[in-house]
Amino acid sequence: MLHTTSRTRRALLTAASALLISACTVVGPEAPAGPTRVPSGTAAQDTLLKAAERRLVADCLREQGLSLTSRPRAPDADRTYRAALFGAGPRELSVTLATGARVTAHADGCLAAARHRLYGDQRRWFRAQVIVDNLRVEAQARMGADPDHRAALARWTRCVAPPGAPRPDRPDPAVAARCARESGLAEVRARLESAELATVRALRRDELATYQQLRDRALRRAADLSAPTPPQKGTTLS
Repeated sequence: MLHTTSRTRRALLTAASALLISACTVVGPEAPAGPTRVPSGTAAQDTLLKAAERRLVADCLREQGLSLTSRPRAPDADRTYRAALFGAGPRELSVTLATGARVTAHADGCLAAARHRLYGDQRRWFRAQVIVDNLRVEAQARMGADPDHRAALARWTRCVAPPGAPRPDRPDPAVAARCARESGLAEVRARLESAELATVRALRRDELATYQQLRDRALRRAADLSAPTPPQKGTTLS
């Protein structure tokens, strides 16, 4: 389980409808042969990967007598279910980002097993994915050290919280946007962010290459999993 977010847990626990893959087809001797085609486009590829991951997770839970579509309510049974799904004990996977943030996850459990089967090397994928997913965060952290950004941020702070006025925990969005324009912070960020992001991508080129390599592998595996299994000649599936 990722220590930094609960979105994955909620998504998996409510993903029953995404697990349904049609098995009704007629395959005869004229069916085309050859490798399964990976869809083009990032959105379609992401959908394919998520569906394959959920299918593998469901299969893994089923082998333990559990179901992704029905989470137990009793506390002890729920703990057993969560351990089977997300893993238990110390988190074996850990990545410390350039920003100092640390992201951890379990190396056991059905979710980890599904990702290992898809990507081939769970540890390499975890590290590459965490770093690539946080490239913009790293770029923004580098941007924060720029003198122009610091000066603009100070002007923005004085704008949203003038001296002598109470400082809000979260400024009104309209006020924050106006102050970003008036302080020049929006312009500075727009100018610096693209340059810093290019720098970060160059610094993380090895992780980016690993990420793409393992993602390509997972896409091929996911496409194979989603393809109907050809039956024997003359057999009809329904």
